[in-house]
Amino acid sequence: MLWPCSNARRGDSAWFAVNDGAMETTATLVAELTRARYPALKIPYHSRWRHFEAGGVDRLAQLNQALADALPAEKARAQIDLALVSVLLDAGAGPDWTYREGAEGERPEHSYSRSEGLGVASFHAFMDGLFSSDPAHPLQADAKGLQAVTAEQLGAAFQVAPDNPLVGLEGRAALLRRLGQALQDQPELFGLPGRPGHLFDLLVQRAQGQAAILVHDLLSVLLTGLAPIWPAQNAIGTVALGDCWRHPAAGSDEAGPSSGWMPFHKLSQWLTYSLLEPFEWAGVQVEGLDALTGLPEYRNGGLFLDAGVLRLKDESLADQLHDAGDELIVEWRALTVALLDELAPLVREQLGLSAEQMPLACVLEGGTWAAGRALAQQLHGGKPPLNIQSDGTVF
Repeated sequence: MLWPCSNARRGDSAWFAVNDGAMETTATLVAELTRARYPALKIPYHSRWRHFEAGGVDRLAQLNQALADALPAEKARAQIDLALVSVLLDAGAGPDWTYREGAEGERPEHSYSRSEGLGVASFHAFMDGLFSSDPAHPLQADAKGLQAVTAEQLGAAFQVAPDNPLVGLEGRAALLRRLGQALQDQPELFGLPGRPGHLFDLLVQRAQGQAAILVHDLLSVLLTGLAPIWPAQNAIGTVALGDCWRHPAAGSDEAGPSSGWMPFHKLSQWLTYSLLEPFEWAGVQVEGLDALTGLPEYRNGGLFLDAGVLRLKDESLADQLHDAGDELIVEWRALTVALLDELAPLVREQLGLSAEQMPLACVLEGGTWAAGRALAQQLHGGKPPLNIQSDGTVF
């Protein structure tokens, strides 16, 4: 993805200028934070499972204990069910929402916000069987269970109240219902009864005779299978595009109908990152992580603005509210993807790690996302440097 950076470096961007001199200091910030968070440099993937560890609580162990009698494949299905639904619920929570997790044993009551809060809330909703239609098997997300989820039920599970508002609640519930319909309509992908977890069976079967499944194949199945769930405002003909947005510099005339569209698929890619571990925990090797891009969301994008790599040509835009489809936001996200590719080797060099030892998924975790959050806290009280109107499906 060369056009966003080359345009901005030539001065052709209407919105941004690029300060290449700030890249090295940004890499230093990310490398230092990575060492502080992971002193042994054993960096996990940037995935939903990190948020399930919020507060130092091993919630995966809680899930596995509840599944103690299940076979490895069924454990993987349940883990995939949980991760997929939780990722889809993770579009920005807004600054005023928190989730309070009750005390357990010697662990006191604790409140979580933003991504950690959404992760913890969705974990407990899953453990309580909110997404299952079968009371005898609560630890699953199935087509009928998801189709029955209402905004009121989701709001209750996420402790939403007038003084604890969650951005995009209706949109999140509607997204889950569309997911349930998509699972039901595609038994060739999601099995019977339709469950996200049946992707485990599908991909393992497809990989028979091979040493590993490929990340590209997992992402392709997710893009195909989840296409019907995204809002329909972005479409080519009858094909819903999801997290793709128009920008005049994107594509070329030779690209045909896709000319002018910038594909991000942020949630789908983060979902792919988040499903790697259930496969690996079940003993299935996954290869080809470099088939995915960095994630164009407000923490990674905010890192480049707050660290001075990107500069708004009109600083008053930082005080305005923008839609996800605004050209400014589309370009910011495109620049984020491109700059992450440039930043990653600088971070690896400072840490003395190779791309094999520290793939992009680990750079993000180490990493860029945490550095973006830390700078936002220092400079904006935790809010991103650009304000985006969220519908609960993109950010």
